[in-house]
Amino acid sequence: MAQVKPYKETDSSKKEQVAQMFDQISGRYDFLNHFLSFGIDKGWRRKLVREANKTAPERILDIATGTGDVAIALEKTGAREIIGLDISNGMLEVGRQKVTKRGMDPKVRLEFGDSESIGYSNDSFDLVTAAFGVRNFEHLDQGLSEMARVTRKGGTVIVLEFSQPTSSPFRQLYTFYSNFILPAFGKLLSKDESAYSYLPESVKAFPYGSAFLEHMKAAGLSELRCVPLTFGVASLYIGKK
Repeated sequence: MAQVKPYKETDSSKKEQVAQMFDQISGRYDFLNHFLSFGIDKGWRRKLVREANKTAPERILDIATGTGDVAIALEKTGAREIIGLDISNGMLEVGRQKVTKRGMDPKVRLEFGDSESIGYSNDSFDLVTAAFGVRNFEHLDQGLSEMARVTRKGGTVIVLEFSQPTSSPFRQLYTFYSNFILPAFGKLLSKDESAYSYLPESVKAFPYGSAFLEHMKAAGLSELRCVPLTFGVASLYIGKK
């Protein structure tokens, strides 16, 4: 899998660049997410929560939690503890303000941490989730193995990630939007040209569908399922430990 980085002109690691990118756009991230996806991303997260509800989790870890949208939404599962993990302090600060505003402290807690080296012991969580974050891992298989490691035996891993439509004419429309419209509006509204050029580039380079399920299988997960969303623009991946 090709290694795509946000800032091609620097030699720093992908992990460092991703943290820098999200720190820089954290103040506008939520608005841009909803605006550039026409609000469809909210529906995708609701589908993730519906899958999560089926597992009746007590303790949840949300990987690459960003501004905490998924961690906050997972409160509806009735879990007693939800921890969000991210490498961007800027995103976490926005997320913590949202958690406090909704009165979800201390049930929902957002922490700084590396998704490829999770600071929790084996079998710590009933459910581990990631929404639009695994694509940003520097080492995909290491990150997925860590997610599986901290999931208890019989627990569930759910990944929501961008994929690529395969049927016409939606595939052509999506390609045009992601290659031209999204970077242009992202640059205009976020003032960071690289961030919204990186998005379509990273999606193109990322395995999806059955190819991504193979990575989950290699991480030790089974009973694997892929649920395409919105003609395949995104997909939900579900696995058991």
